[in-house]
Amino acid sequence: MAAFLASHWLDIVTTVLGLAYILLEYRASVWMWAVGFLMQALGIVLYYQKGLYADCGMEFYYLSMTIYGYWRWVRGSSERRQLPIRHFPLRLVLPWTLIILSLWALIYCLLRTFTDSTVPLADSFTTALSVVGIWALAHKYLEQWFLWIVVDVVTCVLYYYKDIPFKASLYALYVVIAIMGYRKWRSLMGVSGRDK
Repeated sequence: MAAFLASHWLDIVTTVLGLAYILLEYRASVWMWAVGFLMQALGIVLYYQKGLYADCGMEFYYLSMTIYGYWRWVRGSSERRQLPIRHFPLRLVLPWTLIILSLWALIYCLLRTFTDSTVPLADSFTTALSVVGIWALAHKYLEQWFLWIVVDVVTCVLYYYKDIPFKASLYALYVVIAIMGYRKWRSLMGVSGRDK
């Protein structure tokens, strides 16, 4: 048991931080950004050790987005003190879909060409989708939860395959929390009168 814990301690710590993060996100708490920063910093080491190079690289993007997301949520919009929960603008669906597909292809090619990744297709897919997901979260778009549901399902399977069992279990829980989070945020929009 001690050997198992010693070899999986980083997985366990990032899992606990991930659970705190998703619960704070569910509550639309600005503190999620601080927890996320620490989780991503440790995730860089974990994913590099496990050969999930796209996920590892993604953590650097996440680190910068935690700073940006915190700033967006605290600064808010020009007409309000705090950024409201709102809908993803329809005009952004096509450009962001093209960005996801382009990133997926680019990251896949990089992983196949320059790494020994055994899961380049799934690793590049979750990474590309997460680029938009974290950006949408930073802008407090309700529909960001749909992106995370897809990412969480694929990541759960991927992490079990790569022997990261605690994080894999966390991503299974993320799917449930993401569904509940969508409902919670939608009700927050309705209560605040911002569901327009």
